[in-house]
Amino acid sequence: MNKETAVRKGTDTAPAPEIERVGKTAGRNWTRTIVMFIVPALLILAGGYYWLTSGGSVSTDDAQIRQDIVSVSPQVVGQIVEVHARNGTRVKRGDLLFRIDPQPYRVALEQAQATLANARLQTQVLRTTAAGTGGDIRGAEANLAIKRNAFGRQQALLNKGFTTRADYEDAMNEVRSAETQLADARARAANASAAVAPNGDQPQIAQAQAAVDKAKLDLERTDVRAPMDGVIENADKLQVGQMAIQGVGMVSLVHSTTAWVEANFKEKDLARMAPGQRAKVEVDAYGGQKFDAHVQSIGAGTGSEFSLLPAQNANGNWVKVTQRVPVRIVFDGNPSRPMIAGLSVTATVYLEDKK
Repeated sequence: MNKETAVRKGTDTAPAPEIERVGKTAGRNWTRTIVMFIVPALLILAGGYYWLTSGGSVSTDDAQIRQDIVSVSPQVVGQIVEVHARNGTRVKRGDLLFRIDPQPYRVALEQAQATLANARLQTQVLRTTAAGTGGDIRGAEANLAIKRNAFGRQQALLNKGFTTRADYEDAMNEVRSAETQLADARARAANASAAVAPNGDQPQIAQAQAAVDKAKLDLERTDVRAPMDGVIENADKLQVGQMAIQGVGMVSLVHSTTAWVEANFKEKDLARMAPGQRAKVEVDAYGGQKFDAHVQSIGAGTGSEFSLLPAQNANGNWVKVTQRVPVRIVFDGNPSRPMIAGLSVTATVYLEDKK
């Protein structure tokens, strides 16, 4: 191949790289143009969708799962001798949780029963005494009648001159003495009758019976039982040998079938919210799984109103703070996953929908 041919071939192939560069540049320009139009269009569509749908619902992530939790505390004082419940144990209402030493309360019951028996005995004595005073009255009345007859005879004999003035006065004194005895007998009868209740409800017996009832109740309360169905938690203090203090919680019982959501919505979100509206609950612990629910009630006050120390704004440095109102949301039916008290959730309420 001569030099002229080589030069001609080189001249024919030279424009190829330039054409390739021009094609790539044109392709990039088209891509940039498409992106410049599509991205704003998508943003406009998304903004329009949000504007159209944002007013139909409100949501908050200031929400937690709540459940009925009862702190079980003993009603009597004593040493724990038996423990039948541990953390995670599912119990039924009436199941025995733990037992307090019952021996001191058995002794107290026996003492109360002895006091009741003594009160009944004393009452029987009073009734017998009251019945005996009736015989004393009848005897005193008979004695007074005899003395009055004797006095009458002495008076007749004195009028005829067949007796002395001294015998007449002695007979008169006998009548007066018999009248005094009759008055004393009636007073004793009245006192004895007053000591016995007319309807049979003797105060001493009633008081002793109340002491027996209390002793029985205290003895029954040494068996601490579950007040409802649920799951035992916070039972670390339930140890044999530990002292149980009256009124101090020893174990918590969670009612696992009554879970609900307490959602704290901003006060501005409540304008169109009402009980019965449809809701969705998204549980963080289950990967954002959503559950159907509805609004049951709206709180009667903000959270700050029910705090231990409500805020006082009677000063010049007041700053307006958006308040939150607790809204109770309940699940529709039984959730497919266990609802644990305290789980964080996101609650959404659809303002136009009612069940």
